[in-house]
Amino acid sequence: MVTNTYRVQGMTCGHCVKSVSDEVGALDGVDDVQVDLATGEVAVTSSHPLDPAAVRAAVDEAGYELVDA
Repeated sequence: MVTNTYRVQGMTCGHCVKSVSDEVGALDGVDDVQVDLATGEVAVTSSHPLDPAAVRAAVDEAGYELVDA
């Protein structure tokens, strides 16, 4: 298992959290997504390392922006 934490900009409510969780959670190999609305942090646990471009695309599809670390 691999866990990575990303920062997402623009989330303001529970619907935002659900949108990001659903899109990122649909990526191949993702086992769990935990979103902290207050900090904008999204912890993703997967069976293998994820392609950063795929994570960015999923966040974009949800309507938010992945912040570069």
